[in-house]
Amino acid sequence: MPSTFPPRTDPLWRLTAACDADTRPDRLDLLVGVYRDDTGSSPVFGAVAEAERSLAARSPSKEYLGPAGNRDFTNALTRMLFPSEDVRARTLAVQSVAGTGALRLLAELLAATGPDRTVHLGTPAYLNHRTILTAAGLRVREYPMLLPDGRPDPNASLAAVATAAPGDALLIQGCCHNPTGAAMPTQSWEELAHAMAERGVVPFVDHAYFGLGDGLDADLEGVRRMLDILPEAVVAVSASKAWGLYNERTGCAIVVSDDPARRALAHSVLETTARAGYSQPPDHGARIVHEILTRPELRTRWSAELDSMRLRLGHLREGLTDALVRRTASAEFEPLREQRGMFLRLPLSEDQMGRLRDEHGIHGLPSGRINLAGVPTLLVDRVADAITRVHGGPEAARPVLTGARG
Repeated sequence: MPSTFPPRTDPLWRLTAACDADTRPDRLDLLVGVYRDDTGSSPVFGAVAEAERSLAARSPSKEYLGPAGNRDFTNALTRMLFPSEDVRARTLAVQSVAGTGALRLLAELLAATGPDRTVHLGTPAYLNHRTILTAAGLRVREYPMLLPDGRPDPNASLAAVATAAPGDALLIQGCCHNPTGAAMPTQSWEELAHAMAERGVVPFVDHAYFGLGDGLDADLEGVRRMLDILPEAVVAVSASKAWGLYNERTGCAIVVSDDPARRALAHSVLETTARAGYSQPPDHGARIVHEILTRPELRTRWSAELDSMRLRLGHLREGLTDALVRRTASAEFEPLREQRGMFLRLPLSEDQMGRLRDEHGIHGLPSGRINLAGVPTLLVDRVADAITRVHGGPEAARPVLTGARG
C-alpha cells in the first residue's frame, strides 16, 4: 500500500541489528536490558524451571481467560508488591503483555479519563516512554532530572509537580532508573507524594527492575509509601527482569483509587483496550509467576536467585568504577557507584560511544547507557581500558592487576 511516510525503526533494535552484524569474535553486546551471566547466557531461573515442570505435570487448561488475563497471577503479584491490606482494597489489576503492554494500557486509561492531561517525564528517559505516551494521545512535557555531574537532581520532580496542572500525571520509574541507574531515596518518595497530593497530580509508576537495586523490599518501599499517602495512582509492572521471563511477555497494569466507581470505570477501559488490541495476554508466564509466589519453597529459591543477580551487578559496578577511577584519576566516574540495577550510564558523548563501538567492539547506546550485566567479570579490565581510551584520561589504559571484586 502506498505511503507518504518514511519507514521508521526503533533505534534500539536498529543498534541491536548492527551489533549482530559485527563479526569481531570479541565484540560485546551491552545494548538490550537482558540479564546475562559470566558466560554471556541469559539463564532460566531454577525456580522458573521447577515451576514449569510442575505446571507441565499438572497439564493446566489452555482455555481462554478473557482480556483481564490470569486473576490468580494478578492477585498474587499485588500481594507481593503491596503488603498493606488497605492499599490492596483500593487496587484493581489486569494482566498485560509485559511491562510495555501495561504502560500502553495505563496510558490509554489516562488519555480516556483526562483528554487534556499532560504527562511529565524526566529526561533522559526510557526510549519507549514518549512513544507509548504520545501513541495514546497524551501530551508529554519533559524536564531534566540530572545534575551536571550525572547524579539525580533531588528537586527536579518536585519542580515538575509544582508547575503541573491538577489531573496531570508524573511518570516515575520505581527503581533502577533506565537509562541512568538513578535511585530515589524513600524520603524523596514521601516528599513527592505529599507534593502530588497537594497539587492533584497522579503518579504513573513504571516498575520493571525491582530486586536488582537494593533488594526486593527496599526497591518496592518507595512506591508502597507513596500509595499510603495518595488517593490514586497507576502502576505498570513487568515480570521480565525479576523472573527472567523476557519472551513470555508477562506484566500487570494496576490502578489504585479510593473511589469504587472510578475503579470500575478504569477496569472497563483497561479490558476494552486490551480486547481491541490483543484480545487477551499469554498465560504461560503468568502461571509461572503465580506458582513461584504461592509455593514457599519456590519463592525462597527465586528470592535467593534474584539476590545473587543483584550482588553480581553490585560487584561489577564497583569493580568497573574502581578500574576507571584508577586509570583516569578523574572524579567524573565516581557517581557511577551510586547507580543501581542492570544499567550503567557512562559520562561519554555520543561520539565517544561510537568510538567505543567502532574501535573496541563494545556496543552501548549513544546516550552512554550500557547493560552492566553483559560484562563478564574477567573482561572488566578490557572494558575499563576501552572506556579510558575514548574518554582520554591522563593515564589512559594504564595496566592494572585487579578486576571486579567478587
